Amino acid sequence: MLGAGSRDRGGQLQATAINCRGLHGGNDPLQFSRAAQAEAPRLWHLDVMKHILIVDDDREIRTLLAEYLERNGYRVSTLPDGRGLMAALEEHAVDLVVLDLMMPGVDGLTLCRDLRAKSRMPVLILSARGEDIDRIVGLEMGADDYLPKPFHPRELLARTRSVLGRAQPEAIAPDVAEYRFEGLRLDVIRRVLVRHDNVKVPLPGAEFELLMVFLSRPNRVLSRDLLVELTQGREAPAYDRSIDVRVSRLRQSLGEGREPRLLKSVYGEGYVLAAQVEAGGREGAVTGARQAP
Repeated sequence: MLGAGSRDRGGQLQATAINCRGLHGGNDPLQFSRAAQAEAPRLWHLDVMKHILIVDDDREIRTLLAEYLERNGYRVSTLPDGRGLMAALEEHAVDLVVLDLMMPGVDGLTLCRDLRAKSRMPVLILSARGEDIDRIVGLEMGADDYLPKPFHPRELLARTRSVLGRAQPEAIAPDVAEYRFEGLRLDVIRRVLVRHDNVKVPLPGAEFELLMVFLSRPNRVLSRDLLVELTQGREAPAYDRSIDVRVSRLRQSLGEGREPRLLKSVYGEGYVLAAQVEAGGREGAVTGARQAP
């Protein structure tokens, strides 16, 4: 299990990370592990490896996570805090940010909120605070997933794969380029929702995946457990309300008010998209959405 404050038997932090030079003409706070530099050119082509950025003030945790993810085929870089996060994202192609919640200086929630305001970059939050309210706040700030410490590295790997999978272009219906429903339009290729007022809303991976689930199953009540399974590839823990937070965020993207008319709650059962949906491809529109099982 990995958790905050892990140390070796002698009480000394262990690390194999080194500074990556030459990016700014000197030391760069963005760090790559020795394992990645030695193994990546031999085992994987960097252009096709998914790049994960770990932001955590615990040096050993950063190193252990980096080495584990690298062994499983990812390119990994690290930051000791959030001060250089935005600059790093402007200069490096990153596919996922793994963000510690409790850090000195700028905390993880603030970083997550700022990041979500500027991009749809997938974010996985790590935190020693595992209470429901902490997880809900993290999701409300825009995180795609939340993993409390301590955790098993395999669970981090599973959640990483799930978040990255949701961030990939949808391959369920390759002939569908857009969905139209109740005056709204979802551009499936660009992952942009065009609302009634012509406002274009880029959707983060979790919201896009959730909306795709509803659009492929319109006017059908979907339970919370089913929504978690379809969007996150795992069973919902008891009393898990993370899907409620994602639905709330999706409603905001849809421009719903206090009394949602599209994405409705069905007491004791789940949620339903109450809309007539049209799926369109490059060759034209096809009336009626394909119903998925």
